[in-house]
Amino acid sequence: MQITTIGLDIAKNVFQVHGIDGDEKVVVRKQLRRSQVIRFFQALAPCLVGLEACATAHYWARELMKLGHKVRLMPAKDVKAYVMRTMPRRSARRCLARPCVLCRRSQPNSKRS
Repeated sequence: MQITTIGLDIAKNVFQVHGIDGDEKVVVRKQLRRSQVIRFFQALAPCLVGLEACATAHYWARELMKLGHKVRLMPAKDVKAYVMRTMPRRSARRCLARPCVLCRRSQPNSKRS
């Protein structure tokens, strides 16, 4: 099974990764330390990566695009619509992959990265 979409929840030290395949089945759920993120994405075939837009998201988007991945930065207000208030932070990463899939399907000819 090949990962087609990844939701990446970035934080100060530990990042949460949630990857799904073309059938939207969960393929990978991991915690990565900051030093492991680039190595993890180097080992993957290029895919769509969804990030919540924040100050450091732009840095990570540039790094992932250098590796050939397609990156979508989503405004926090759009991501919050998918996150319940009682949901722990760890589960928030699951919500990033779904909007990314919706974005890909709704804008197939988009030039934005």
